[in-house]
Amino acid sequence: MKIKRIESKAKITVQESAGMAIITIYRPHLKNALTSKMWQELNVVGKKVLENPKNKVVLLRGSGTQFTAGSDIKEFHQMSLGEAEEAFVQMEQAISTFENLPIPTVGVINGPAMGAGLELALACDIRIGSENAKMGIPVGKLGITLNNKFAKRLVDLIGPTRTKDLVYTGRIFNAEEAYEYGMLNYLVSEKQLDRFAMTKGKIICEQSSSSLLAIKRAVATNINTIQKFWEEDTKFVDAYDFPEGVASFVEKRKPKFKPRKTQQY
Repeated sequence: MKIKRIESKAKITVQESAGMAIITIYRPHLKNALTSKMWQELNVVGKKVLENPKNKVVLLRGSGTQFTAGSDIKEFHQMSLGEAEEAFVQMEQAISTFENLPIPTVGVINGPAMGAGLELALACDIRIGSENAKMGIPVGKLGITLNNKFAKRLVDLIGPTRTKDLVYTGRIFNAEEAYEYGMLNYLVSEKQLDRFAMTKGKIICEQSSSSLLAIKRAVATNINTIQKFWEEDTKFVDAYDFPEGVASFVEKRKPKFKPRKTQQY
């Protein structure tokens, strides 16, 4: 599989061996944050995995002691609201590609999985983390509005009240909390992480492909109650708060959101 270089010091690599496709997000100088082009490339990479019939499991990881900080917020500062909205749509498409792969997916979390990076991790069937893992979705300071698909991934694992807590307070779960709440299936030391993930991948490869596909379909049928990814009146970015949130992030200051009349949900 040929992988294009996305930009200097930023790439997505794929290694295929013994039935496993190991996908690595590499942008270490910016916490493996993905640009809109990288999200598009990740989407393509996820689909191309199926072109090799020998691939029975996907291991998705980040380089170094990061999974991914999610989307590159500084890039949004250069976009119009329409461009930012489209970038979020492309991001969700990439995440959904991994979520809907007909083969098992394993997230290998050796560091922070934040924002869209958390959603990407939650889209995996199984997550293995080290003591370096941190998981959160602090979108409240950015004016990002989570759609129903984003929220459901969290609610299915940790319940409605913890989901609200994560967004209301910007709370970040450490590795032990993430494991306790079911966001991580396994918690191992950093030294053991890669070997442990490979071992689990090999075990999965030994199972019947028909059984793996059947359980994935059955579980999806039982928990997927959301028919639409986006409602007509639902957006990923708020027209007022998003520009201020992104500007404050870039300028390294607290956002100054203006109070507005609250609408009924």
